[in-house]
Amino acid sequence: MTTPLYAAITLGSNSFNMLVAETVGQQPKIIAKYKRKVRLAEGIQADGSLSEEVLLRGLDCLTMFADMLNKEGVSAGNVAVIATATLRKISNSDDFCRRALPILGHPIEIISGMREAELIYQGMVATTDGQGRRLVIDIGGASTEFIIGDGSKVLLKTSLAMGCVTFNESFFSNAPLQQLDFDDAKNKVKKVLGEQLITLKSLGWHCVVGASGSVQSVVELLNHRGLPTAITQDVLLALKQEILSQNDLSMLDIRGLNHERAPTFAAGVAILLALFELLEIEKLQLSGGALREGVLQMLAEQA
Repeated sequence: MTTPLYAAITLGSNSFNMLVAETVGQQPKIIAKYKRKVRLAEGIQADGSLSEEVLLRGLDCLTMFADMLNKEGVSAGNVAVIATATLRKISNSDDFCRRALPILGHPIEIISGMREAELIYQGMVATTDGQGRRLVIDIGGASTEFIIGDGSKVLLKTSLAMGCVTFNESFFSNAPLQQLDFDDAKNKVKKVLGEQLITLKSLGWHCVVGASGSVQSVVELLNHRGLPTAITQDVLLALKQEILSQNDLSMLDIRGLNHERAPTFAAGVAILLALFELLEIEKLQLSGGALREGVLQMLAEQA
């Protein structure tokens, strides 16, 4: 008897992702991955609504996902569609969800930042070796989640309104970039963290895990250069200098940078650098998984 397939679809502010899996030994085994940089947060207009152009960009990606669900043979009852910060925020999220329903044949669940943090942590625990108290940081397109946990137990979770797409628009949209842009970004990070800064530091941690595209982009670059993949403040400071030496926003001269990640690279490095300084982080490792793996884990437990 074949195990039924199921799919976790996550609609982030930067990327839309889909994982297709089956259950093997009560754990999800991923058999297919699909991803597109939709950058939904770019389309938030002054009135708080999502522009029609970017809304259609999102729906076009969901059409591709629907085709892949049919190709993989996943039934509508075995699909979870989870949306995060941008769809939480925009005034026309109901319209987006209504138009997406006939495409996917499955409703979109817009989750709270706290629920997102829980699922990120579950995804990290399921995919990342390690013991002791861990701080997990997930820098999304429009929100960043912070979770401190011990084993499977969450001790603290919070979701704050800062991300690589929104920071890119606020601080890194005009070339050439300057030191002042990084200073402004750090001040914003400090302001958004607020009292959480003290709370996080008072709990403490043994190690720090990063679960985001911003962290992945740095790790991919280090891998390409044949360097150790642990991220340190020195690594980030060197990358900042490379960013500041670029003449335009394409970042084409930064060796090892994935061109798809280039548009939000400066903002991601700036947020990471600010967090390293403010939280006094010594070293950060890439997580094996995050939100979408957490959703898969949830589906596997329900199967």
